[in-house]
Amino acid sequence: MLWVMLLLVAWGAAAVSCIRLCLLTAGAAQRPPVAGRAAVSPELNLYETAFLAGGPQRVADLALVSMHLRRRLLLAHTGWATVVDPEGRDEVERTVIRAIGPDGQSRIAPVRAAAAATEAVRSLADHLVTAGLAVPHGTRTGLESAVRGVRGAAVLVVALAVIAMLMPGQGDGSAGPVAAWFGLPLVLTLGCLAIARAENHPYSPWASPSGQRWLDSLPAPVHGPDRDVLAAVAVRGVGALEDPGLRAALLNGARTTD
Repeated sequence: MLWVMLLLVAWGAAAVSCIRLCLLTAGAAQRPPVAGRAAVSPELNLYETAFLAGGPQRVADLALVSMHLRRRLLLAHTGWATVVDPEGRDEVERTVIRAIGPDGQSRIAPVRAAAAATEAVRSLADHLVTAGLAVPHGTRTGLESAVRGVRGAAVLVVALAVIAMLMPGQGDGSAGPVAAWFGLPLVLTLGCLAIARAENHPYSPWASPSGQRWLDSLPAPVHGPDRDVLAAVAVRGVGALEDPGLRAALLNGARTTD
């Protein structure tokens, strides 16, 4: 009956990981207001909207598209960025120009990474967290870790089930009941993952419940053709671009590294 010990280990791993994920999810949804919370503007700027919808990488993509549309940067479909006007309007754009370097040309991937890691984006994130619109970094990483823990528990359950069924003495017809017993913790872990996915999809992992409600309340086009494009990129990412060359530039750049 050594398989019973393996079953207990499987149940323990499944229960602990699922309970941890449930507690962290409930804590994130019921996070108390921050003391001294800053007043929230009824309209956030496009960088703030981009962060809530897609995080730092979305902010970087927005800056790149904005600079391209205003002819300050040329984004080639091959995944290269070329400086046309070396003057940035804000710190994110200035980071983009600095990341491209003195030669005035660089792959888009390292430029995007540098822009996403700029102090301006971190300050923007801190402001949104203080305002209650964004999920704190520690909470988000904790949830990601908890999800990985449940996935690991599911893999462990399967591995222990295989070991239990291959043990001596399981060839007498008892392998079926053993598999059924291990199926229970497997169903628990897979069900927990399915519920977590259903709860979070299609919601942004960066926005708090208040931030997600704000994103959901956004009207569909905003004023002016350029601003319509930038608003679409901020909310839906580069996949919302209608220009195939510009979309290819950013998608190729996302897959290319120095």
